[in-house]
Amino acid sequence: MIIDIHLSNFYSINNDITLSLQAVNLRGKQALALKNHFFECGDEKLLKTVVIYGANASGKSNVIKAVRTCLKLILNSHNHNEDTVFNFEPFKFADNEKLSRFDIRFLIDGIEYEYSFSLTKTEIFTESLYFYPHGKKALVFTRDETKGKNKKDIYSFGRRIKRPLDVAESTSRKTLFISRASQMDRDIAKKVFTYFKNKVILDYADYSPFVVEESLKNNKEALLRLLKVADSDIVDIKLKKRDEASSELLIRTYHRQKPSVAFDFDAEESNGTKVLFKLMLAILTVVKDGGLLLVDEMENSLHVKLIEYILNLVNNSDSAQLIFTTHNTYLLNLKKFRKDQVYFVNKDVKGSSDLYSLYDFKDVKDGIDVEKAYLQGQFDAIPYIDD
Repeated sequence: MIIDIHLSNFYSINNDITLSLQAVNLRGKQALALKNHFFECGDEKLLKTVVIYGANASGKSNVIKAVRTCLKLILNSHNHNEDTVFNFEPFKFADNEKLSRFDIRFLIDGIEYEYSFSLTKTEIFTESLYFYPHGKKALVFTRDETKGKNKKDIYSFGRRIKRPLDVAESTSRKTLFISRASQMDRDIAKKVFTYFKNKVILDYADYSPFVVEESLKNNKEALLRLLKVADSDIVDIKLKKRDEASSELLIRTYHRQKPSVAFDFDAEESNGTKVLFKLMLAILTVVKDGGLLLVDEMENSLHVKLIEYILNLVNNSDSAQLIFTTHNTYLLNLKKFRKDQVYFVNKDVKGSSDLYSLYDFKDVKDGIDVEKAYLQGQFDAIPYIDD
């Protein structure tokens, strides 16, 4: 479960921003009615859904994009070679060159972890992992490449990783230590790596045929029920290989009007159906197993009632988490979201994206029409049109 994420110097994000999924202790009547919008894990109360609003080109998509970039680095950096250039852009309007930084706090089996790293487009500079096994902060490792060329000077270790210097010797400045240590079968690193690999869905649109096959195997009946509730007339879904020699999977759908007739999913279904199909598979996965799903522009090809239905699925789960961006102001309602669930992104005069919560506005009362106030510019994060 994700507690919070800190980012700086990624894309349009210059200064440090914080996206927190910690539930604030809200006392208002409307917030109390939304008690299923958070869950408890140990001493933490964590939000299940967070929505991000902002004008076009404000940088709200860059928040999602930056998180995806950093988590992909964790999953893939052990494959990097000496020619690798990391797939992101730092903030381009800054006068000084500074490192890009990513920090994340999360829970695995009820234990809190803090992981961070800093980098340029070509090198990792710092990295660290701490955790709280008995409520007290314990070092797993720290790394600072500015301290010299000797690995013993660069790294500090606790007692949680076996033969850590062996891993360090195999870790280049293109590679995150956590990724290499997991690859070399070190327990705590492997646990962290596996958490991000199995419990975070970075982009449902990138689902590979293998993932679709596995998800359908486990969730087919539930998916068909959800599609029916969403007013789809699909009654069956089947996968088949293109031919005996091919590993390519073809999706076939069957409709209520004539269940014996197969439709080519990719060629004949609407964009809305394709989005709904993959999104529902991802939603079912996090609802059933727990985990985090990142979605940029949730309203893409989906009716607002379907979005509300998806949000209800997440909010009625045990520990699913969803972070998404949208322009749909219909959802901006304190009967639908707590104040701490709503974030805004706004660009300052220097072109840097700032992230802040509706909760930061202390004068927002329960009875306020948040949608109207937002469209009137009370929270910024809207386009100002010069007539």
